[in-house]
Amino acid sequence: MTSRLNFLQQSAMGLAGTLSVPLVSAAAPEVKGAVALNTGIAGYTFAKFDLEKAIAMMKKVNINYLSIKDIHLPLNSSQEKIDSVKKQLADAGINVYAVGVIYMKTKEAVDEAFAYAKKVGVPLIVGVPNPELLDHTESVVKATGIRIAIHNHGPEDKLYPGPANVMELIKGRDPRMGLCLDIGHAIRAGADPATAVKLYKDRIFDLHIKDVTLAQKDGKAIELGRGVIDFGALVKALQKIKYQGICALEFEKDMSDPLAGIAESAGFYHGVVKTLS
Repeated sequence: MTSRLNFLQQSAMGLAGTLSVPLVSAAAPEVKGAVALNTGIAGYTFAKFDLEKAIAMMKKVNINYLSIKDIHLPLNSSQEKIDSVKKQLADAGINVYAVGVIYMKTKEAVDEAFAYAKKVGVPLIVGVPNPELLDHTESVVKATGIRIAIHNHGPEDKLYPGPANVMELIKGRDPRMGLCLDIGHAIRAGADPATAVKLYKDRIFDLHIKDVTLAQKDGKAIELGRGVIDFGALVKALQKIKYQGICALEFEKDMSDPLAGIAESAGFYHGVVKTLS
């Protein structure tokens, strides 16, 4: 069994590379024959910063995949605005792979979200449509071909507290309706992240990677490796299912000053991946 010391040693190397090596790729360290677990960032991480500052932080930690939040690109943006923001990100070497999280409480909100994703030019929405809207959401998925990854939000959430709650409502629906597995909220809702990955492997379209202090409702956000989540088991599960999506860090501790925590978390995660590859 790989020890925590091994993880920490590899994480230290990953952190050093994260902070100092100007690579083009945001992937975890590549090993021949291993599944590439590409690292991104969920845009909510930068909720207290403008886009320019968010880009600067992403460049410092060498992560180049972003699920953009409407904080930085509002849903009602013109195509001109969207193209301008996408160019700003592309010029910085950042690839927008999804939009969201987007909350949808009406049919009109569902339509707006999919129209927005189409204008941005992404194939994936990370979203939270109200359960009574899933029939309509499915019809829009079929009409547009855009996938939706429904985000679980922990025990406080009355709609989708854990991954099982999402899957129970979308089983039998169009296979382009899936799950954004937020591992921190999942474990607080009583679901083991590695087990969820293996159970729902065909419907996991996105991952929000974080750690929490306790596997219960009052668990708090903390840097990866300092909390209760077994990242070794998670990475093994992702490799087993040959996960093809993005592993998006969502850092919610010290959101007014997140850079050090993002860097530590990215370094730890890359170290775990490298150790197990």
